[in-house]
Amino acid sequence: MSETWLREQLAAWLAEDIGWGDATTNACVPATARCQGRFVMRAAGVVAGLECAREVFALLDGEVAFEALSADGERVSAGETVAVVRGPARPVLTGERLALNLLQRLSGIASLTRRYVDAVAGTRAVILDTRKTTPGLRRLEKAAVRAGGGRNHRFGLSDGVLIKDNHLVAAGSLTAAVGAARAGGYLLRVEVEVDRLEQIEEALAAGAEGILLDNMGPEQLRAAVALIGGRAFTEASGGVNLETVRAIAESGVDGISVGALTHSAPALDIGLDFEFV
Repeated sequence: MSETWLREQLAAWLAEDIGWGDATTNACVPATARCQGRFVMRAAGVVAGLECAREVFALLDGEVAFEALSADGERVSAGETVAVVRGPARPVLTGERLALNLLQRLSGIASLTRRYVDAVAGTRAVILDTRKTTPGLRRLEKAAVRAGGGRNHRFGLSDGVLIKDNHLVAAGSLTAAVGAARAGGYLLRVEVEVDRLEQIEEALAAGAEGILLDNMGPEQLRAAVALIGGRAFTEASGGVNLETVRAIAESGVDGISVGALTHSAPALDIGLDFEFV
């Protein structure tokens, strides 16, 4: 994620929010007013998105100083101040909502990810994200997953071959689909989704390097892992939540993909407490 990309996105989001101007702030706050604001955790969690918040204020006014007191990926307690912003009051107030929206959203993803990572601690399984992200926010949301201790799966459709049920129908068979993918000239790992143990040997024989075990219970997953015997990366998907993820991990799979990390993570409650100086 380049600084140029981030600034371009933030500039567009600021333009969306500000429009022709911050009418309330410009009307009520003297141009000479200065303030200090503290980003305070209203709930415990894992912080993410501090650099986004910094850049919001930098884009609005170079005189605004932003000091991060924590780092992305750190566990933080309720009541803890994770950053302080100081400077002219008008740009701080104008940027408050965008900075908080991003910080709360990304910290929520990082916090939920860490709960899943903690739930599978001691097993071989890693927690993986999916493409179930907010359009336009994928880079930031996947960075938040990493901050929470998870790993990124495919960033987009060009990053890997993942043959799912609809692809199998279109190709005619599992063997044909994997063969076509391997013959296509893409230097990418080929992974295939299966929902029955009977499909595994066919997938391996066709040359699949990853097997996505879809909607299988722990007993089926254990049988699948034993059948694969280390010949391919094993990924469990479907029916994953904080109550089931430990049993899934104990089946011996290499990875567990969790769409909820990005599509259902609640925003972490963070406030910006102001003091005019």
